[in-house]
Amino acid sequence: MNRFIAKALLAAPAAAALALLAPAAANAELAQGALAPDFTAQGALKGKPFAFHLRQALKKGPVVLYFYPKAFTQGCTLEAHAFAEASAQFAKAGAQVIGMSNDDVPTLQKFSTEACRDKFAVAAATPQIVSAYDVDLKQGGVSTGLTKRTSYVIDRKGKVVLVHSDMDYRDHVKLTLAAVQKLKTAR
Repeated sequence: MNRFIAKALLAAPAAAALALLAPAAANAELAQGALAPDFTAQGALKGKPFAFHLRQALKKGPVVLYFYPKAFTQGCTLEAHAFAEASAQFAKAGAQVIGMSNDDVPTLQKFSTEACRDKFAVAAATPQIVSAYDVDLKQGGVSTGLTKRTSYVIDRKGKVVLVHSDMDYRDHVKLTLAAVQKLKTAR
């Protein structure tokens, strides 16, 4: 990761750090209507390690797959809190939420309890997952080692029904929840 960006993310207020990254946050390339790439990832739920397999999760219902840049940064923590607060609504709509970042599993174990409030799982986005979902956050054409803030809603058949890519975390929960509620109504 670029040392300047890393220092800015750690030392600057989150809004300033996100402002540094905002120009690099282009829209996601994985298009609405595309088949979501299947994957298995190591992660954490309620502080305990577990493996997440997209295809298995889709058997239970739609999946909200949201990528966030870095655990314990201000925007990512606020986004996790918002998803946690809406977890009952996602469950009522039959959807499972999983957060994805480049963080290691020990960091995700702590984040799943503290920021996600034990309400949903988080998993480590491998380079292959980052590439498949086109969420590599670049600055000046160079990877920062972080992921774009991009949310995908994937229906039970594996089709992407919503893509929202915006470094501002505030609309991710609202838009993904509306999409899963629309899927439930359509059934």
